[in-house]
Amino acid sequence: MSTAHAPSPAPRSSSGALAAWGIAVVVIATVLIGALAPAHHTAPARSVAEDPACLEWTDGCTVCQRRAEGPACSLPGIACQPGAPQCLRHRDG
Repeated sequence: MSTAHAPSPAPRSSSGALAAWGIAVVVIATVLIGALAPAHHTAPARSVAEDPACLEWTDGCTVCQRRAEGPACSLPGIACQPGAPQCLRHRDG
């Protein structure tokens, strides 16, 4: 009598695990780069806000008014990209 041996299962491919680790590394690297990279914020032009004759100005996202207590500005929209500041209303005279 011969004994038949069942074929041994083929070794599992580790390509799925390797792909999962690769994706995890890419996600972690992206998060770290975003958190550690210096943010590039353009400085607002100070000439319009410092001009005492300009009573109201905007950068396309916020509108600011000069008041006795100091400047008061609206809140920008969540996806607004500010442009060059411009004076909307000048003091008469």
